[in-house]
Amino acid sequence: VQLQASGGGSVQSGGSLRLSCVASLRSGRPDVMGWYRQAPGKLREMVAIMSTGRITSYADSVKGRFTISRDNAENMVYLQMDSLKPEDTAVYYCHARSIGGNYWGNGTLVTVSS
Repeated sequence: VQLQASGGGSVQSGGSLRLSCVASLRSGRPDVMGWYRQAPGKLREMVAIMSTGRITSYADSVKGRFTISRDNAENMVYLQMDSLKPEDTAVYYCHARSIGGNYWGNGTLVTVSS
């Protein structure tokens, strides 16, 4: 499985960004896809995840500001990030869990300036 993420960048506080990730699998689809992030000096943390049944889970720090969505047919997952804060600055990683295991994409840097 290969995951390719895109959409990071630099924005000012209060701005928005949309991350995209596509998973390339031989067959089937991941049962869970989502986003994690890692800020400098901190551990990687879950941001938002979604199952194929569209059950979602969000970190408390992003609830009401970030929205995860999936295109199951295309094995894609998106993260709409609104009302961004400087503390959202991190490298964001796409994640997928399938019958074959857990997979990580390349990181995409999100920088939010005050």
